[in-house]
Parts: sequence; structure tokens; C-alpha cells
Amino acid sequence: MNVATTELAPGYRIARLIKGGWQLAGGHGSIEHAAAIADMAAYVDAGLTTFDCADIYTGVEDLIGAFRRTLPAEASARLKVHTKFVPDLDVLPHITKAHVDGIIARSAARLAQQRIDLVQFHWWDYAQPRWLETALWLRDLQTEGRIDLVGGTNFDTAHTQAMLDAGVKLASLQVQYSLLDDRPSRGMAALCAQYGLKLLCYGTLAGGFFSERWLGAAEPAELFENRSLVKYKLIIDDAGGWDWFQALLRALADVAARHGTGIGAIASRCVLDFPHAAAAIVGVRNRAHLADHVRLCGIALTPADHAQIGAVLAQRTPLDGDVYTLERDRAGRHGRIMKYNLGNS
Repeated sequence: MNVATTELAPGYRIARLIKGGWQLAGGHGSIEHAAAIADMAAYVDAGLTTFDCADIYTGVEDLIGAFRRTLPAEASARLKVHTKFVPDLDVLPHITKAHVDGIIARSAARLAQQRIDLVQFHWWDYAQPRWLETALWLRDLQTEGRIDLVGGTNFDTAHTQAMLDAGVKLASLQVQYSLLDDRPSRGMAALCAQYGLKLLCYGTLAGGFFSERWLGAAEPAELFENRSLVKYKLIIDDAGGWDWFQALLRALADVAARHGTGIGAIASRCVLDFPHAAAAIVGVRNRAHLADHVRLCGIALTPADHAQIGAVLAQRTPLDGDVYTLERDRAGRHGRIMKYNLGNS
């Protein structure tokens, strides 16, 4: 099966399903490097040639760089690696161009690239005013040829607009978008339509909640094994609660049965059908779900499918605010679980 691709910028084509690297980062258990590299090779061989990582995902840039060194030139050219530049919260008040230069140089060395394919910029606190200056420094590095494309991560509509107005030619914006969280479909969608901005969507599986494991399950009360489940349980609570979520899972299961696939595949396919979504990012630890990911790209939902899911979504409570607004409130329920200083000080 051919994997669907899309053009993120003229001449820059990516797979519509991106292999996320967060689960390979430190803190998620031990990683066997040879096995991880073999898993990456399997994804590339299957046509899923776009990977996502970040400077703050401990060890992941190095791992992808080690994989790239195993590839022949032709395969290396097909591989697109998107990393993130996420300066620590404590760095923001005194960030300098030299700091930005150093982090980008470090990412390039780790990834075994002279020019990074896409750098996605994240800024924790808008009250720290150097975010626009920092975006312009990234633009300068792009002009120098050290970065191919510049994107944003978790910026809201107003700040994305300001970067575009300042001359930062954003190719993409990575945002949390799922059947639980439709915040990017509001003001951000209008901005995408105006500028041709593409969205790279994470959280489509809601940290694993969109799976058969949770269909018919009692509402969990225990501590979760990872912070991702904590995060998305809060979103379920805000979007409609556990009973509403069960109704959504039942609708997804019905649609999945008609297509011979699983709940997670249908949830991700719905995101890919959003007009401004260029790709969905799926976090994977190994190749266990590779066949499902390849098949996902070929699913074509019918109007009846969308109507059945949409009937449940019509009962959803919209999350407050713009993209990432809840998560930026460090005193709020969503912000308190975030980690703001992850190693770029």
C-alpha cells in the first residue's frame, strides 16, 4: 500500500503519518538501541519516512542520527526529521542568539545533518517578551542555510499571526488536535486558510485513551503509569466526562468494525480529514503497530461514518481558550503537570 504524502512547502514532501519519538526519550524505560534503529528502518521501508523529535527528548536526536548514518544516500535523502527548539522556562528572560545558535548546532550534530529539515519553535511563557526576537533568530539561521523550514509548536493564533507579520515564514504549526480537543479548528483554522499554514497534529490517540482497552471500562481512579494519560484524562473530563467519552468510543468502534480496523486508527483518520491537517503524529516505542499505521493512511471515511461520530461530538463541551491556552496556565489543572525545564539551560 502506498503511504499518503503531502507537500508541506514547495519541494518538501512528508508522509501524512509521522513517527513520533517522545516514547523513545529518557524516562520511558530502557531503550535497546539496535532494536530501535531496526524499528526506524522498518518504518522507512514501509514508506513512513517522516520522524518527529525534540531537543528535549533525551537521547532521541542522537538515536535518529545513529540511524541516519546507517542509510545509503538515497534513503537518507527521503528521510525527513522534524525536531523542536524548546528553551527552558528559566532561560527565557535572558535568551541570546548565541544560545539559539548553540542548541541548533547541537541538534544538527546529533541528527547527523548539516541542515535540519524542520525546526519547530516552542515558547513556554508569553510574558517573557523575547519570543518574537527568538523566532527571528531562527529565521536568520534559515537564511544562512542551517535550517530548511521553520515551524511553530503550540503557539496560539495571535502569536502565530505576529510571527508571520514579522516575516517568519512558518511552514507548519504543531498543535494538539483530536476528537477531544478541537481548539485548532477555531481562530487557527482561519489563519491557516489565509496563509496556507499546515498543521502537524499530535495527541490524536489521546495518550492511548482512543483504544479498545478503554471501551466499556470503568472510569479510572488510580494513578496512571505516565503523564500523558494524566494529561488526556483531564481533557476527557473537560470535554464531557467519562460517560460521554464511552459514547464516543462506541461510535468509533462501530465505524472501525466497518473498516476492519481499530478505534485508534479511526480517531487519527478523523484528524487527517480536518482541512488544514497535513499530518498526524503517532508516538511509537517500536514497530508493533506498523502495519496498522500503514493501513490507517488508506482508510476513507464515508459521510455516514462522519455523521455517526459527529452526533457524539455535537455533545462535546468545547475546551476553553485558544491553542495551548490551558496548558500555559502554570497554576491551573492542565499546567501543573507540565515540565518546563528539561535540559537546555
